[in-house]
Amino acid sequence: MKVVSYNIQYGIGLDGKYDVGRIADAVRGADVIALQEVTRNNPRNGDRDMVAEIGEALPDYFAAYGSNFEVNIGGRVENGRAVSTNFQLGNMVLSKTPIHLSRNLLLPRSRSLETMNFQRGALEALIETPLGFIRFYSTHLDHRSPVERQNQIRFLRQRLLNYTLEGGGLSGIPEIGLPDLPYPEAFIVMGDFNMLPGSPEYVELAGRPDHEFGMPLTADLAVDVAQRLDIAGLVTWVDPDRPADASRHKCIDYVFTSASLAKSLQRLWADRQAVGSDHLPLWAELG
Repeated sequence: MKVVSYNIQYGIGLDGKYDVGRIADAVRGADVIALQEVTRNNPRNGDRDMVAEIGEALPDYFAAYGSNFEVNIGGRVENGRAVSTNFQLGNMVLSKTPIHLSRNLLLPRSRSLETMNFQRGALEALIETPLGFIRFYSTHLDHRSPVERQNQIRFLRQRLLNYTLEGGGLSGIPEIGLPDLPYPEAFIVMGDFNMLPGSPEYVELAGRPDHEFGMPLTADLAVDVAQRLDIAGLVTWVDPDRPADASRHKCIDYVFTSASLAKSLQRLWADRQAVGSDHLPLWAELG
């Protein structure tokens, strides 16, 4: 099973051009795709409907989209009918097999006064895979504040660990004649976390290595696939203003899994050839 995460920066690549086709080509073939910064009616990309365009470019995938906010940018009345035009930004999950249940988790945020801040989210999708039912999360954390990221991770970690108690987005559906859904322990969290390895917010989710025994593998912590597979020098973000400057390359995108999936991890790599965004597609293979 192959999964990939890609912050697509509303379709704008390192060359400053909008091109959904090259984004689709960069993720095509994965069993599950997690996309961040997917927009509708965004002035910065010509008001494109990226949800529709991605669906057209990847027609053999099932898809879920979660908008984290909607801003009215053109509400009007035409011929006696109200017409809404809203700017949306959120996350997508695409899957080769049906998505059984999804919900959008809105992460904690605080009002900013000098730098733009917006509602962040983690789109949760329940999917049946060759490894059984797994919960997938397409995640995008705050870019300004490690304190806010830490609060967001605390909230997300509780949702990850308490899923069987909370029931996800829907439970008790035998009441209406539908079969109950599974409540799997296994999860894969992918996305743009805007944090560096070993930072306080990273430790909140994945822990820190012991001086003698290394990184703990426990049910209450997520597993960083890069750390587990000992991948060094991973780059997932390139400064669009200075793409050739290696000092401006960072690892801020991740694939985390539940501890139950640690033994299934086989490979992790970033696609350094992709130019459809300032981020790089981050792939993982499990088996």
